[in-house]
Amino acid sequence: MALYFWEELTREQLRAVLPNALVVLPVGATEQHGPHLPTGTDAIIVSEVVRAAARTADTTLDLVLAPPLPFGASDHHLPFGGTLSLRVETMTEVLFDLARSVHVDGASRLLLVNGHGGNRGACHSAAQRAATAYGMRIAYADYWELLRADRPAAADDPPVPGHAGAFESGLVVRLRPHLVGDLPERTPPDVLGVRGVTVQEQDAWTRTDGFSDNPAAAVDGGEWFDACVAALAARLVVLAAG
Repeated sequence: MALYFWEELTREQLRAVLPNALVVLPVGATEQHGPHLPTGTDAIIVSEVVRAAARTADTTLDLVLAPPLPFGASDHHLPFGGTLSLRVETMTEVLFDLARSVHVDGASRLLLVNGHGGNRGACHSAAQRAATAYGMRIAYADYWELLRADRPAAADDPPVPGHAGAFESGLVVRLRPHLVGDLPERTPPDVLGVRGVTVQEQDAWTRTDGFSDNPAAAVDGGEWFDACVAALAARLVVLAAG
C-alpha cells in the first residue's frame, strides 16, 4: 500500500494510481465554535484524523487523500457570525459533483469521512446518488460514530461529538493548542431532546449560546484523538480489502 495526496500528483500519476485506489475525502465545515475555538474546528479535526489513520492503516489498496472540503451545511450557525455555510441542497450537489469527478478521473472507490453533524444528510444523499449513477462503491462515515462504536462510553465522558464543548475543545487542545482561547466554565441550558428522535428548532443553538456542553471540562484530547484514528484506520483496512 502507498499513501498519496491528490493535490501533490500530476494528472498522469493520478491516472495510473486511481483505478486501484481508495479515495478518501474529509468533509468539514467553517462555522462558529463558541468564543473559544477556531471556526475551522470541524475541518481541522476531521483532516487530522483522516491523515493519521491513513498513515497507520495497513491496507491492500493504495490510499489517495483528496483535499479536505472546508465548507459544510452550517446555516443554523449563521446568527452567530463567523460562519461560511452552504445550503444543504448545495452541499449535496457539491459532494455529488466531487464523486462524479472522482469517477471520471478513473477511481471506483470513495470514502467520505465527515466531521460536522450538519453535513450528515448531504453526505448520505450524495453517496447514495453517486453510487447509483456511476456504479461506484461509496462509503460514508462520521468519524465520531466510529469512536462510539469502538469505545464504550464512560460515565464521565462528555457528549460526543457535541459542539464546541469538552470533546471538541479537548481535540483542538491536542491538535492546535495555540488556537484555543479561554475555555468558558458554563454549561448551556438543555435543549429539548426525545430519546431516539431528532428534534429541529430554529432557536435551539441561540438558546445554548452556540455550544453544547461545558468547554472547561476539556482535557488534552490525545487519548480521544488516538482512539478516533485507530477506529478509522481499522475501517480503512476493511474497506480496502473489500
